[in-house]
Formats: sequence, C-alpha cells, structure tokens
Amino acid sequence: MKKAAKFIVRIIDHMVNLTALLLILMVMFLSCYMLWDSNQVYQAADARNYEAYIPTEKNTKSFEELRKINPDILGWIRVNETNINYPLLQAEDDDTYMNTDAEGNYSLSGAIFLHCVNNPDFSDFNTMIYGHHMEKHKMFGDVGMFTDKTYFDEHPYGNLFFDGKDHGVEFYALIQADAYNERIFTVCPDDPDAKQEYLQEIEKNVLNKRELTLTQEDHLVLLITCTSEMTNGRNILVGRLTDQVYPEKEKPKNLGTGIDKLKEKMTQVPMICWLILLIIVLLIIDVKMRKRGKKKHENN
Repeated sequence: MKKAAKFIVRIIDHMVNLTALLLILMVMFLSCYMLWDSNQVYQAADARNYEAYIPTEKNTKSFEELRKINPDILGWIRVNETNINYPLLQAEDDDTYMNTDAEGNYSLSGAIFLHCVNNPDFSDFNTMIYGHHMEKHKMFGDVGMFTDKTYFDEHPYGNLFFDGKDHGVEFYALIQADAYNERIFTVCPDDPDAKQEYLQEIEKNVLNKRELTLTQEDHLVLLITCTSEMTNGRNILVGRLTDQVYPEKEKPKNLGTGIDKLKEKMTQVPMICWLILLIIVLLIIDVKMRKRGKKKHENN
C-alpha cells in the first residue's frame, strides 16, 4: 500500500510540475507575443522607414517614387531636432490614415495626414495636421514633449515641403484643447472677424508660447495629437508658415559604447529565437529538478 501511495504521490507531483511548467510557458509565450506585436507597431511607425524618400528642392526623385506608390502623399513635414519627419498625406476623409500607413498598407500607427477639408496648398487660415500620439518618439509622440517649457523654447522651427519646395514653420504656441472644441477644429472662413475669434481661442487654450505676434494675414499650421492629461484632450502645436526656411542643426555623431552596440545587436535577434531559448532553459531546469527529486526519493 505504501509503495502504491508513493507512486500515486509521485505521479500527482509530476503532473503538478508539468501543469505549472505549461502555465509558465503559456504566460511567457503570450507576453513575448505581445511584446513582439507591440514592437512591430513601433517599427512600422519609425520615421527612418521613409528616410530614402525625404525630398529636397533640388532632388525630388525619391519623393516622386513614393508618390507613385501612394498618390495621396502631398508633401513632407518635419519638426526640427525631433523625430517628427514624415510624409504628409490627405484623403477624402479623416478616417483612412488613422490605420493606414504612407504606403497604403494597414497599420495601427497610421500616417501623418492633412484634415480632409483643408486645401492642400495651405492657403487656408488654419491648416490642421493629425498624427497618433505614440511612445518611443514615433509619429506625433514628440508633440507632447512641447508641454515642457524648456523643450518648447529649444524647438522653435519646422519645415513643410509642398508644391515642390520647402516652406518654413515658426512655432508660436503649444495649446491643449478639448476634441469637441468646434472653434479650434473647424477650418476658419476667410473673414476678418472669424480669424480674430480663432486667434483669441488659441490664446484661451495656451499652455506655452513665445513672443510672436500672429496676424490675420498669417497661414497657421496646427499639429494635433491626443493627450491623456485631460478628458478628450488634444495637444496642439501651433505654428505659422514663413518664407524663410529653417534648416536642422547638424546632429552630433554618437559613437556609442560597447553596451549600446550589444543592446542594438540583441534587439536585432527575432523574438521567436529568445522564446525558443527561454523554453529550452526552462526544460533543462525542469529535467534537473526531476533528477534531483528522484535522487532524494532513492536515498529515502
């Protein structure tokens, strides 16, 4: 009876261990898949994916090649010294590029797009440009950084490429507004009173601004993205088009460290390889634990 009882106990013990191992593997697999899936979204949103297509007034060949892939591309937007450096698109509605990338492929990160009602030549008094707020400095994630006064002061310029040439953008303010603020999110009619009311509405919602006077003769550019700092909130970086072009500062060369290079190489290894390695390690640990348990049982 004792041997039978011990045998049953061993079977139950092995079953419990196996069940626990399977549960651990399932949780690890799910976690790894979620990390992999999230990483895929961030990779799809990386501005570096489009570096080969960045246009200049002297050379737009690559840009035109991108337009052949997707004719909805009308220009390019850059905020100097940030990671905002993307193709600019416009569709017949504002839903298309919420989950479609610049090449026309389905993507949760979407694309940077012009409000469907705005004129693509930026002739409106206020032109609205939308992009998802994303972590890791993707899409319009860096717009949220302008809520910091120091960061805002250190990043006054941007660039808009359209109609075959570059145009400067001089940023005036970072405002926070409710998504249902119809006055802010409506294309302003070509009327002096309406323009003045629009400028006043900007002032009402200012978080940070610089000493710069906006007039009814200006053409405003609004970079709009979500914020969690208020219910239905939007961070809006407000600038004005200028005839002057503001080149980016030369980025310092980062030689990196041994740790940086190791980290870069590790991130290049597919997630499935790490998962397989983890499973192998867990199986080895389980085998060793079983052998140790067996030896203890034999000694007893």
